Amino acid sequence: MREVVVLSGKGGTGKTTVSGSLAVLASNKVMADCDVDAANLHLLLDPVLKSSSPFYGLKKATINHEKCLGCNLCIHLCRFDAIGPGFVVDPVLCEGCAVCYHACPCGAVEMIEHVAGYLFLSETRYGPLVHARLGIAEDNSGKLVAAVRKEARRLAEEEKKELIITDGPPGIGCPAISCLSGADLVLIITEPTFSGRHDLERVLELAKHFGCRAAVCINKWDLEPENSRALESLCNRYSVPLVGHLPYDESVMEAVKSGRPVIQECSGPMEEGILALWDKLKALLELR
Repeated sequence: MREVVVLSGKGGTGKTTVSGSLAVLASNKVMADCDVDAANLHLLLDPVLKSSSPFYGLKKATINHEKCLGCNLCIHLCRFDAIGPGFVVDPVLCEGCAVCYHACPCGAVEMIEHVAGYLFLSETRYGPLVHARLGIAEDNSGKLVAAVRKEARRLAEEEKKELIITDGPPGIGCPAISCLSGADLVLIITEPTFSGRHDLERVLELAKHFGCRAAVCINKWDLEPENSRALESLCNRYSVPLVGHLPYDESVMEAVKSGRPVIQECSGPMEEGILALWDKLKALLELR
């Protein structure tokens, strides 16, 4: 079994549109959407929900008013202003630090389980999809990413799949780091802008730090050919293969708006670019 994780230094580079096209082209695979803060791969794959399960984040505080003495110590110690009038805890503001729990002299504070999001297993015409939704103002997205990947790997092993296509989160924070462990290849989608070059270098450094093999695809390369050449030089400096040059194509937006993978709606240079990208990825991943 192989896993390719699609990352980018920031949002809007075309990461999900590329992931959706790879999902169409690949066979015998499982898809995983690890952009749990703003999951959108399901918008392209039209999934049918099979099951859902709650994801529990950090425990939240609650106050037992029968035990509470009204000493105000918890209000004084809470740095997040989560405890309001009447000693009622606001679960949105509570960070689950448990300072009030340990400090309460009468044991009135209890730490209870808190549902921070949901993990979904769906079926699409292209194969199974594991995705998730994190609740509003919730944290622990890195932990939920790990849960999505664990379920995708379990499903792939159970159904004898040879590939996992993971649509990762943007940036280089905790969710992106959570995507890297155990991945066979990191496909970085970038764009020919100054910020794109900066973000590409950050993701390359991240992959290098964790010992992950990386490859790069330049999206909309023909908008700024000079900047694209700078990205190519950066790839050479890091000894990272450049596996794709995708052109700017207005039909991509039409495909996204219609909720269909780009490879099914576009033709010409865009279609050729995506097919060439997939051929090179198959060679790197040693897929049949």
